[in-house]
Amino acid sequence: QTERSFNTESFTFDIVLPAQLSIVIKDYVENDTGLEYIGSSRQQMGDGGFMAQFTDANGNELIAVSDDNWRCITIHRAPTNKSCERSSNPGADCQSSISPEPVGWKTAEFDDSDWPSAVVHSAQAVRPHGGYSDVSWHSEARLIWTDDLETDNTVLCRFTVSAPE
Repeated sequence: QTERSFNTESFTFDIVLPAQLSIVIKDYVENDTGLEYIGSSRQQMGDGGFMAQFTDANGNELIAVSDDNWRCITIHRAPTNKSCERSSNPGADCQSSISPEPVGWKTAEFDDSDWPSAVVHSAQAVRPHGGYSDVSWHSEARLIWTDDLETDNTVLCRFTVSAPE
């Protein structure tokens, strides 16, 4: 089994600014229990965290970063009873809260004004390693998630990339 503590992806895409971006962010879990390494001595709740930076490919000018201006909701939360973390039968003992993606949430017209702002977390709280240190992060980029790094497993986030002034 390959363990990837912090996945990094770099890619190029065309965009017309301003633009609304919608991103599905997932913490690794083995199943709907919200646990990882099930059945081993390392069975545990994982912890999420996400960081992004967007630059103009032509000039490498920073145009957007992950921060608390993003709006994020959780659609997969587990375990909702954290006491099941060490259960020998987590499939039966762990509870979850799973919701479908809101209809139309990826469209520019979707109203996310009631979604909470992303929560900025420190590197000490998220504990990223592996690929995290392979990236030259802009100082404005922040590690974000919801308020619960362990229980919130699938997070939907939206943000607007502004046009240059």
